[in-house]
Amino acid sequence: MQHYDVQIEWIGNKGSGTFDYRSYERTHQISVNGKPIIMGSSDSIFLGESDKHNPQDLFVASIASCHMLWYLHLCSREEIIVMSYTDKATGEMILHPDGSGSFSRILLCPEVTVSRDQMLKRAGEIHDEARAKCYLANSCNFEIVHNPMTKVLQ
Repeated sequence: MQHYDVQIEWIGNKGSGTFDYRSYERTHQISVNGKPIIMGSSDSIFLGESDKHNPQDLFVASIASCHMLWYLHLCSREEIIVMSYTDKATGEMILHPDGSGSFSRILLCPEVTVSRDQMLKRAGEIHDEARAKCYLANSCNFEIVHNPMTKVLQ
């Protein structure tokens, strides 16, 4: 079993605490020992600061990152040489009438460049295996779809 320790510190008290919904900022710091601090806020639709990462951004990024890392690992095991990997991931969150919400879908759109033509077919197939191995995707109760594009280095 692995264990992960994260510290969250709210730094958005403007003097009156949470007196009312508009009396405080959503700014907070996300810390992990020995790593740079990430400044966070809520999404701007929830009165957050749009220039800071919000939990939804970080959640989608975590899913995309986990998928990528598994993909690269599986490719290296099969001697598929990945030269570049980018992903434009999107998440869809439903807001419920009671103010809560939940993600309903994440779409990963990885663009992968491999070194040789012979690697194209298998490189495309490995996304299914990466999805099946991803720790975070396996922890979610909603659809995670990938729409990969694979090309050969020119």
